[in-house]
Amino acid sequence: MEFKGKKVLVLGAGISGIAVARIIQNLKAEVILSDTKHKNEIKHDLNSLTDAGVRLALGPQDECLLKDVDYVVLSPGISIYSPLVEKAKEQGITVMSEIEVAYRLCQVPLVAITGTNGKTTTTTLIGEIIKAAGREVVVGGNIGLALSEEVCSVSKDGLVVAEISSFQLEGAIDFRPHIAAVLNLTPDHIDRHRSMENYQLMKERIFANQTEDDYVILNYDDLVVRHMADRASSQVVFFSSRTELPSGVYVKDGVIKMRWNGETTTISSINDLGIKGAHNVENALVACGAAYFLGVKADTIAEVLKNFGGVEHRIEPVLTVRGVPYYNDSKATNPESAIKALEAFDGNIILIAGGRDKNTDLTEFMTVAKEKLDYLILVGEAKTRFAEAADKHGIENVRLVNDFSSAVELAYSLAQPPQVVLLSPACASYDMFNNYEERGKVFKELVHQLQ
Repeated sequence: MEFKGKKVLVLGAGISGIAVARIIQNLKAEVILSDTKHKNEIKHDLNSLTDAGVRLALGPQDECLLKDVDYVVLSPGISIYSPLVEKAKEQGITVMSEIEVAYRLCQVPLVAITGTNGKTTTTTLIGEIIKAAGREVVVGGNIGLALSEEVCSVSKDGLVVAEISSFQLEGAIDFRPHIAAVLNLTPDHIDRHRSMENYQLMKERIFANQTEDDYVILNYDDLVVRHMADRASSQVVFFSSRTELPSGVYVKDGVIKMRWNGETTTISSINDLGIKGAHNVENALVACGAAYFLGVKADTIAEVLKNFGGVEHRIEPVLTVRGVPYYNDSKATNPESAIKALEAFDGNIILIAGGRDKNTDLTEFMTVAKEKLDYLILVGEAKTRFAEAADKHGIENVRLVNDFSSAVELAYSLAQPPQVVLLSPACASYDMFNNYEERGKVFKELVHQLQ
């Protein structure tokens, strides 16, 4: 796509919006960056943008912003259902996401990972495997730097690995990764996408433009994801931690194997994985599949799987205090993700949960919680609904607190070996924090203060 000489309106002055505005401005376009917040409410420095010639339109957004605009580019936080975006579509203006811009600027193969849970771990793991194989790789998308910024920094011999959210896929048009993966699909972000059906459709956009020269890696154990194969034009690669597959990547007798075109490759024992939990076996399977089609040798993959310790805020060991280990799983922003964390432990868990409620069903979460928990400490906007659900499931030892520091202090006062203290909120963070990263960092600071 040619941006030179075009008028581009970028919506959302977050990390992605600022990055893509700067990049498009450097391509000699006329760029306007708009956000409903006023300048003093935006935490990022905008002066370098204005110095480069980007025009700011902050505060209330009016339809006049669309005058003579050729393209509207959306940050992930901006919904395609927002009034200004709908007006742009009515006027025939092309609306695209920041990842669409990144794709059109990208000159190297792209690996893209989506799913409700496990995206960050899988994306990071694939990046580490490619790096270990001696190939240049950049990792971005929904983690780290904006994807449009990352693709500009990689040489022609490199590779891009990207975590892609359903928000980013809303504005995808021609986006086409060489290797795509859908890890799983459970209810999440329904407030944004309006229905589970729409949420699924957004996820499927990750492989919608692929051809028979590309690959899509799908979860055979998740029936919804398995049947996405019916709509894929690319080569389907299933992964399964439960079933020996005639073709794909799977676990047999505790060993990860890759079977493709009649040949079977042994990769690693799951006992050698450096990351905890059954869900991380699935993440490892996807990483193995992607690496296999990128030509990485099995022994290189196995070595990285052994040494990879996981990512920050995902069942992250923090500290052991008075013989009790503390784990930071702040990235568990929905019940399904928190369930995976609970299942990673044998029991005796003191769980800190709660935050901004997504109003998702709590039945399975509370069923697992009853089996695994010694105490449930609830905080944030969701604490009352969670407490009511816990009571219905017969969960005892439920405590409600008024603030986050009180939750950690209460856990400390209760905890005795062999218990573990786990922050796995099953909720968004926005009632108390700017994001889950801030929540996780505050938790770690509070735990270290316990010493």
